[in-house]
Amino acid sequence: MDGRLPTESCRGLLATLGDVFEGFDELMVEAAGLRLLARQGGAGPAVLLLHGHPRTSSTWHRVAPLLVDRGRTVVCVDLPGYGRSDKPAPTADHRPHAKRAGARHLLAAMNSLGHHQFDLVGHDRGSYYALRLALDHPKVVRKLALLDSLPISEHIDRADARFATAWWHWFFFAQPEIPERVITADPDAWYCGDPAVMGEANHAEWLTAMRDPEVVRGMLEDYRAGLTVDYADEAADRAAGRRVTQPLLVLWSTLDDLDELYGDPLDIWRSWADDVTGHGIHSPHHMAEQAPDDLVAALDAFLGKDVPERVAQADLHDR
Repeated sequence: MDGRLPTESCRGLLATLGDVFEGFDELMVEAAGLRLLARQGGAGPAVLLLHGHPRTSSTWHRVAPLLVDRGRTVVCVDLPGYGRSDKPAPTADHRPHAKRAGARHLLAAMNSLGHHQFDLVGHDRGSYYALRLALDHPKVVRKLALLDSLPISEHIDRADARFATAWWHWFFFAQPEIPERVITADPDAWYCGDPAVMGEANHAEWLTAMRDPEVVRGMLEDYRAGLTVDYADEAADRAAGRRVTQPLLVLWSTLDDLDELYGDPLDIWRSWADDVTGHGIHSPHHMAEQAPDDLVAALDAFLGKDVPERVAQADLHDR
């Protein structure tokens, strides 16, 4: 076996989503000690799409086929701890849910699929995994696009009453045990997805995930790691002068609050990356679901048509 296994659960749901991800394979991929749910389709230069919270890889159902039509191999993965991917066992220091650990799992998954160099797109929480992968493995990530994103440490270092009021969930999720009890008591009421906006098949997969207590725990651990180990790792990056060397595209939802809180996000990202471009997308937060055409146009223009050179298999022990 090459590390790829067909999914064995949710057959009725998969049949419905197969209509959405037509032509995509759905696989459980070996990923350095975990198995991650991956969808793969198309041909050409590879791009990995990483979803945010609270979503699964199905959030890309309106974007992925359009990128395939533009001549790319598209891989959409459920993040570690999310959806149908394996759930790392929580620890007191939250290291198994750190973005550095997650980036290694994602890199191993792409290697299992035969991709040793690729472009990378991350939204929301997925952008933190994408940033870490680009920083730790610069020879693997060719171009980087971050959506609705600033580094975690920038949010914390700039935190004021406005941020704490608007993004209170970061600090609630960081509390031990209480968030699990509150959310799992009525996950439908807590997460409030709309099938008319999300798409019925995407909503059905999302709802199944949100009703799984192990998924809820995995998502919360992502946030707990963010305020502890991930913050420390970003501080170490800054102290060491480590920067994003790949071309970076930054996109943000103009109907969300990122620019309201911080002004032009590009000004902040220029202190982290050498080559930064970007602009707002007229959309609420989940732009992949609510403004897919505009998002794909921006990604297609940024990623371009040139085929990246293949590199030797990524060294999973280089950081």
